[in-house]
Amino acid sequence: MSDAGPARVSPGAELRHFITDIIDADVASGKWGPVGDSSVVRTRFPPEPNGYLHIGHAKSICLNFGLAERYGGVCVLRFDDTNPVKEEEEFVRSIIEDVRWLGFAWPGARDDDLKAGVRFASDYFQQMHDWAVELIRKGKAYVDEQTSEQIRAARGDLTTPGTPSPFRDRPVEESLRLFEEMVQGRHPDGSMVLRARIDMASPNMNLRDPVMYRIVNARHHRTGDAWHVYPMYDWAHGLEDSIEGITHSICTLEFENHRPLYDWFIDAINEGRGPGSAWGEKIHHPQQIEFARLNPSYIVTSKRKLRQLVEEGYVRGWDDPRMPTLSGLRRRGYTPESIRAFAAETGVTKFNGVHDIGWLERAVRDHLNKVAPRRMAVLNPLKVTITNWADGGEADRIEYVDVINNPEDPGAGTRKVAFGRTLYIERDDFMEDPPKKFFRLGPGREVRLRCGYWIRCDQVVKNEAGEVVELLCTYDPQTRGGESPPPDADGNVRKVKATLHWVAAAECIEAEIRLFDRLYLAERPGRESDNHLDDLNPESLRVMTGCKLEKALGERLGDEPAWSDGIRRFQFERLGYFCVDPDSTPGRLVFNRTVTLKDSWSKERARNP
Repeated sequence: MSDAGPARVSPGAELRHFITDIIDADVASGKWGPVGDSSVVRTRFPPEPNGYLHIGHAKSICLNFGLAERYGGVCVLRFDDTNPVKEEEEFVRSIIEDVRWLGFAWPGARDDDLKAGVRFASDYFQQMHDWAVELIRKGKAYVDEQTSEQIRAARGDLTTPGTPSPFRDRPVEESLRLFEEMVQGRHPDGSMVLRARIDMASPNMNLRDPVMYRIVNARHHRTGDAWHVYPMYDWAHGLEDSIEGITHSICTLEFENHRPLYDWFIDAINEGRGPGSAWGEKIHHPQQIEFARLNPSYIVTSKRKLRQLVEEGYVRGWDDPRMPTLSGLRRRGYTPESIRAFAAETGVTKFNGVHDIGWLERAVRDHLNKVAPRRMAVLNPLKVTITNWADGGEADRIEYVDVINNPEDPGAGTRKVAFGRTLYIERDDFMEDPPKKFFRLGPGREVRLRCGYWIRCDQVVKNEAGEVVELLCTYDPQTRGGESPPPDADGNVRKVKATLHWVAAAECIEAEIRLFDRLYLAERPGRESDNHLDDLNPESLRVMTGCKLEKALGERLGDEPAWSDGIRRFQFERLGYFCVDPDSTPGRLVFNRTVTLKDSWSKERARNP
């Protein structure tokens, strides 16, 4: 990844919406630089390193980096690491890897240094501290010794104004001294805070003397024990954007009511500033724009709930393929292209709504259908023995048939697949007493084996428990490659209505297959009971062992795409899209199902609206 910018153009980067209208007007007016110079556009993606990124974050990543692509500007990757209690280096690394995986870069990004060019709020702790001292000196901030409960109770509500703190009018010098003692770690957690002095009667609750700093005597993952006070998010947010020269600070709608506070902080700092001022020059004032966040159905995006799923063992970690985290989606086999396409399809609006997660599933189907190699795999194998195989020579002979790699990509060519006397088919493709509309294999029935031969079931072999364990079949040598046999003497042509996939026993490998489904059964988990755990899908994971797979799935062949993330993805014919899981070892292959070939959930919704 180079310093020049994002590696790939995001789908939808060319689409217009209300934010592009705003930026276009700003560029035309020269609001941020020379008239018409769009390269001055600076956006940012500012995650908190207190968990893994989820699909909702992907929308923000694609929007912010996509806008930078569109206008030839830059997008800054910055961590809001202002809470040392909940932040971990593990989360920092995972977030950086997720952004890179989606195909984006930031100024200074390099392949040989994961953190190169990455910004952190902790880089600005000293500057934010100095601005806080400035506000104290200007009489716009004070140290409050009330408890958090007292502060909360005194804020009032939407119909009742707040009650000023008894410490609100303490002398400036006293607040300066106490704040310095807070910084030095001379007071315990919760004993005092620094508050802005704004308006306790404001109809906007965020302006009722908000807390700027709290005491947290905890070690920070980057600054160690250097600080004992940490900025609140609302104090840090706008100042970080200011320091970095962000022109368009794109936030989700829940921050709309916070915008007046961010503006107040910067205006308060700029008050009295200018040429020749003892305070210095005015600082940059970013423009905040809010949009509706991504809110997909059948998942939760609350970090608290995601952490609960992980810590209480409902999933196998943050990268469990059932999780909506980007690392989980990646492990499940989703592609960056499909996630960027989904983000573009959901649009950029000011209106909150639920986005059908089926759109994301459709996006990955559409992408993998075009690029994923086809292979054959039998998950629940039933043995088939071709009794007349020896009629064409030795009973153990192996023939190799040509099988197309991807009908959507003529350039992908074909591969040789072994066909022999003993095969495996899916157990679900046979019924001993098939109903009228079941067209697959049954006693006396004939089917086509994909690119192989036509076979007819002559006899069913059962074990002592009465279970079907083997089918004795005959094949038609005239149907090699799955072609229809020539007409008989009377001109009649035999026909079959089913084509089955199969695997030859002589050249197959075994693997564990993990069939993942949606983690929740409800469209809005927890909506009915207020507990999302009540809606967990008990069938969200089925593990199948002893599956029989085409030998090529254990090898890297030349027709496989060179996926940038190194994940091997395939379409298992008739079954769905699958990828190799990191749990695989040389002697044990594990595949994850990314998605089924068709949307079974839409049919279920149609049956049970």
